[in-house]
Amino acid sequence: MLIYKIFRRVEWDAFRAAGVTAGAPVDLADGFVHFSGAPQLAETAAKYFADVSDLVLVACETDRLGDALKWEASRGGALFPHLYRPLVLADVVWDKSLPLGAAGHIFPEGVF
Repeated sequence: MLIYKIFRRVEWDAFRAAGVTAGAPVDLADGFVHFSGAPQLAETAAKYFADVSDLVLVACETDRLGDALKWEASRGGALFPHLYRPLVLADVVWDKSLPLGAAGHIFPEGVF
């Protein structure tokens, strides 16, 4: 199953250069890397990245993340995937630009 992480371009560039990341500032503050499942993705983008246009959407396969991936209640009691270890580049299945259009973010085909 694929889960998704939204990065600001500068965060993605730093991750690619280092090959590992503990995540964005919110991830560092919370102690885990925040992900979204496909049904949660549009709401996550709208809530936390409403006016941000230079984003990168990263997909990770849950099987690659092992026991460090936990599904925990968050927004409205929905279960969200949280990774309790650094994310490494080898965990990433694909990355794609996530541009901001007039009606919100434009997600790659096949995400939903």
